[in-house]
Amino acid sequence: MAQYVLDASALIALLHAEPGSEKVAQAVKEGSAISTVNLAEVAAKLNDLGTPEAVIQDAINVLRLTVYDFTIEFAYTVGRFRSLTKQAGLSLGDRACLALAEHLNLPALTTDRIWKGLSVGVVVHVIR
Repeated sequence: MAQYVLDASALIALLHAEPGSEKVAQAVKEGSAISTVNLAEVAAKLNDLGTPEAVIQDAINVLRLTVYDFTIEFAYTVGRFRSLTKQAGLSLGDRACLALAEHLNLPALTTDRIWKGLSVGVVVHVIR
């Protein structure tokens, strides 16, 4: 069962062994979830770096993340979060992560420090 929701930036930090990756590795070990929107962001970033799709799939599958489809419910939550996060400049993907975290009532892990000051009713852990 998931204990955390990963933002794309957190998963990329883990896959690239960036600073803070040990926190994400522990969260994955304990159980983590990710939205299909954020998974798409990770796949796109790795593809931009020339990583073959099969390698991307293998790298993500081995982590045994619980992947949640982006639903109509999440779409409305993402819309609601826009006004709450507009000044911070959060992207649709950022808000998708927060929507899933709210839905699951779990903390979100990210590298984006700006999330720490948000007031959207979601606990945020900045990994570095």
